[in-house]
Amino acid sequence: MRQRHKPWADDFLKENEHIVIPNAIDNKGEWQSIFKNGHPIHIEVGTGKGQFLVGMARQHPEINFIGIEVSKSVIVSAAEKVLDSGVENLLLLNEDAADLREMFTENEIATIYLNFSDPWPKNRHEKRRLTYRTFLEQYKVVLDPKGKVIFKTDNRELFEYSLVSFNEFGMKLEEVNLDLHAIEDPLNVMTEYEEKFAAKGQVIYRSRASF
Repeated sequence: MRQRHKPWADDFLKENEHIVIPNAIDNKGEWQSIFKNGHPIHIEVGTGKGQFLVGMARQHPEINFIGIEVSKSVIVSAAEKVLDSGVENLLLLNEDAADLREMFTENEIATIYLNFSDPWPKNRHEKRRLTYRTFLEQYKVVLDPKGKVIFKTDNRELFEYSLVSFNEFGMKLEEVNLDLHAIEDPLNVMTEYEEKFAAKGQVIYRSRASF
């Protein structure tokens, strides 16, 4: 979906650099110092308008969360949600997550969330899928040895592709859920897309994998 241009976004981000941290590469290896605690760090790649991470930050004050979103027009909506919520364990990065190793050091992250990522259905775009092996390679570096990749999607083809990709990379599948909402997981926090798809009766898939 094309996002509406927000001419005030630059000024808003400048005024809220305590939430949307600029120059992420300069903070590589220092994220716990920025949060001012030693709590584990969970990141979401493609955080969108922030509903999922705000909900997670409320649910888990013992965890630090970082949301990464490349679209400036979208991340300002996420930042507004953070401000309104008052949570103090959530930061945002207006960055292209093409290589997480530029922003995080080895073993710095405890969990990576991939929620409703672009499926890039054409074969020639396979390398852009966030569960393609080159992305898994960087996840393995930044994740703690006990870290996890948690993936949710409504796209069955992408889900099946990702399970194969995880397996071929040698990852351990700890959860493969073919109908997430059927189990009524009380700890599941829905994204904006998830709410929309669930309301239409679409099945939501979830997997949890480790290296």
